[in-house]
Amino acid sequence: MRENLIFSGIPEQTPDDPDTNIKTFMAAHLNLSPDTINKITFHRVHRLGRPSNKGVVKSKGKELKGKPDEQEDLTFVKNYQPKEGATHLRILLHGPVGAGKSSFINSVDSVLQGRITDRALTDATSGSSFTKKYKTYKIHKGPDDFYSFVFNDTMGFEKDTNTGVLVEDVKLALKGHVEDGYKFSPSQELMEGDKGYRSAPTLDDKVHVLVCVLPVGSVSLISEEVVKKMREVRYAASDMGIPQLAILTKVDEACPKTNRNIKDAYKSKYLKQQVDAFSLLLGLPQSSIFLVKNYGSDGNMNDDNDVLILSALRKIITSGEDFLNDL
Repeated sequence: MRENLIFSGIPEQTPDDPDTNIKTFMAAHLNLSPDTINKITFHRVHRLGRPSNKGVVKSKGKELKGKPDEQEDLTFVKNYQPKEGATHLRILLHGPVGAGKSSFINSVDSVLQGRITDRALTDATSGSSFTKKYKTYKIHKGPDDFYSFVFNDTMGFEKDTNTGVLVEDVKLALKGHVEDGYKFSPSQELMEGDKGYRSAPTLDDKVHVLVCVLPVGSVSLISEEVVKKMREVRYAASDMGIPQLAILTKVDEACPKTNRNIKDAYKSKYLKQQVDAFSLLLGLPQSSIFLVKNYGSDGNMNDDNDVLILSALRKIITSGEDFLNDL
């Protein structure tokens, strides 16, 4: 496999299809047979320099418009493969009710598919957790294959007892003891021998990176009881060596400046204050806390929004991979 090949002197076409143009160039100037050319595949082909038109870079699923950071992060995500012994990287999301856990899964799926998706069901009106079951989400890379990471969504934490997911059940999920499809009970912990309990989890069943999700505008409003539950899960993950990160969602709703231009998310003094506050609240380093605007079913794709999502996703994956490499 060759990386970062550069061809020069290939005229621009209208519409411009760099993939086809390169194969035509190879047939005309490199004396390669049609059979040989047909066997050549490209991960991504794009034209360098200033385009004469809109300069849209074509790729499978998502179309990019030449943003270097976005292209680099997308390439990393598409090429990622976990260490030998694991078939995928497992990412567990946790947080309070209505934090945007399911919406973040949908947002990652949307970015990688190049269209708005809503596979993980969400609810904007319910005051209780909409997610009831422990479910694994795989993201399609093609018709017959998937990206090498999976998400697990959990029932949200709630202030009152007998509501929301139990901390002990989330700890069991970290260890791989919770089977896919298990329905959480706010009043009864999952025990060994129960239906939904996995007695002998494999490396693939276990969680490799833990991600806390919270609306950025709720940092100062979250109850002490919920914070205590999130801390307890974080401490359990630390004892297992599992890395932890955080996603602060709904940045557009919390900051008018960011709502006008999502690129200003990390320039906002207010959002920076919330990151600092959450860092102190949960004990996470600021470098492990990311600002994101999730996609909704009524929204449109936005490259600047994709940059935030892909940046967070890449850090999640690299943190999980570091954990796997240390095993």
